[in-house]
Amino acid sequence: METRRLVLLMIFSLSLVMLWDNYQASIGKPTLFGLNTSVQTADKNKSSQNGANGQANDLPQAPAASSNDLPADPSAIAATVAEPAETARTIVVKTDVLELQFSTQGAQLIGSKLLNHPSAENPEEPVQLFEQSPKRTYLGQAGLVGVQDAPNHRTLFELVPGPTDFEAGKDSLKLVFKATSGGIESQYTYTIYKNRYDLDLAMLARNTSTEPVTPSAYVQITRDGNSLESDSSLYATFTGPAVYTPEKKYQKISFDDIADRSAEYVKTADSGWLAMIQHYFVSAIIGQDGPRENYTRQVEANLYSVGLVSSLGAVTPEQTVTYSAKLYTGPQDQRVLEELSPGLDLVVDYGWLTVIAQPIYWLLEKIHGYIGNWGWAIVVLTILIKLAFFPLSAASYKSMAKMRKVGPRMQKLKEQYGEDKMGFQRAMMEMYKREKINPLGGCMPIVVQIPVFIALYWVLLASVEMRNAPWLGWVTDLAAPDPFYILPVVMAVTMFIQTRLNPTPPDPVQAKIMMIMPLVFSVMFIFFPAGLVLYWVVNNILSIAQQWVITRQIESAPTTAR
Repeated sequence: METRRLVLLMIFSLSLVMLWDNYQASIGKPTLFGLNTSVQTADKNKSSQNGANGQANDLPQAPAASSNDLPADPSAIAATVAEPAETARTIVVKTDVLELQFSTQGAQLIGSKLLNHPSAENPEEPVQLFEQSPKRTYLGQAGLVGVQDAPNHRTLFELVPGPTDFEAGKDSLKLVFKATSGGIESQYTYTIYKNRYDLDLAMLARNTSTEPVTPSAYVQITRDGNSLESDSSLYATFTGPAVYTPEKKYQKISFDDIADRSAEYVKTADSGWLAMIQHYFVSAIIGQDGPRENYTRQVEANLYSVGLVSSLGAVTPEQTVTYSAKLYTGPQDQRVLEELSPGLDLVVDYGWLTVIAQPIYWLLEKIHGYIGNWGWAIVVLTILIKLAFFPLSAASYKSMAKMRKVGPRMQKLKEQYGEDKMGFQRAMMEMYKREKINPLGGCMPIVVQIPVFIALYWVLLASVEMRNAPWLGWVTDLAAPDPFYILPVVMAVTMFIQTRLNPTPPDPVQAKIMMIMPLVFSVMFIFFPAGLVLYWVVNNILSIAQQWVITRQIESAPTTAR
């Protein structure tokens, strides 16, 4: 009977986890199971081609204070300044860690390859974030609004003559674009650095007209809503925009919410950042401090923009004003992101368990600093966590060992009372009282540990450091499944041993289910990252050792008189 209750408790707990998982998915947050519902699956070629051509509604409006300066029809902005895309040039700049591609069409950032991070789909090629191709639209864009025909991300710019390669002894390179339109001369200066994933953008605007103007500068990221080929169907991670402000902190936004205009986030702020997130990597905009409006918009079917727009104030004839921003396109390295802007490290999202997961990551990183191998760091971290929960685990295993010891007597009671369930319950509770067994003693310690184990799960799943990180021999990438399935098989064996150490269910059906579970879990974990499976294997081995010692102690102790 108690085993049946334990099974029901496990089923109930799993149901709660799945309900919470579905709720997390519905609001665009990380989930333990299922697909990421925030990623749409509209036609890729259509969205990419349309995004490359640029539609009239992909320009933001100026802040409300200067909205009167906009033409009544925003499409008029594009109609008079658009240039044929065929005339645009592509400029390639390579650093130690990035290969960047800029287009003279709007001085857009149309390509960013992360040279030190091989692609999951093709290890011979680097990961690419910004991209303009038939299969992907992912662009960094900037421009001016609030003045009719002002240069924007669809204006044809001119590359100012200068080096496009790093000169000897220099750690930075400036790429300058110029365009004049609508009575404004605009100059964009991108400052690119060696060994860094961030670059600076300075936007200069000079009023060449005879009247004062009030332009606003915008910086945005435009991306299609297609999922990545490397996305797993067994576990989901968030893909989409995010906004951070000091008031509301970190807010993720699903593509679906942008499409139906129900996205909730802080729209006016004086600081913070915006980002486009995917598993392990992020592109972000960090605008200069000062009043700005954050915005999201659906440019067209399956194409979305997130950005900020800030008024440059009244600009008199021949006056020059500047707006500055920092762009980041690279891995979710928490230390680097935290140094760039407060809260930017939160793109490594652990959801509601952040308060537990962040200390775990900190400890894992410290261990790696001493050991130098992420696989062995996982092993040591698992041992430390197991030691921290040793008393709780011991209490759980003692309870299970006692129930295992009285299992034969419980079976005799069941046979003795037959259909008299009430009599069996009374006799069983009396036996528990004599043997000092708490029926829930094996459950509660495990329940207490669940948040920590889930937090560790997300730490290992979300840490970009695990990508292409070797452990031992055949495991050359802790973020990829075990190529030879050795760890899943070992995990199945350890789970089978644990099942044998647990009390045998009196119900034959339940006993068979318990014996099948190791096989089911091992098949499921074949598709999980090796780092996660390594954690479970080590945890299981330690649990077996602890449970075996406690079980032997309990079983060798004298039995209380009946």
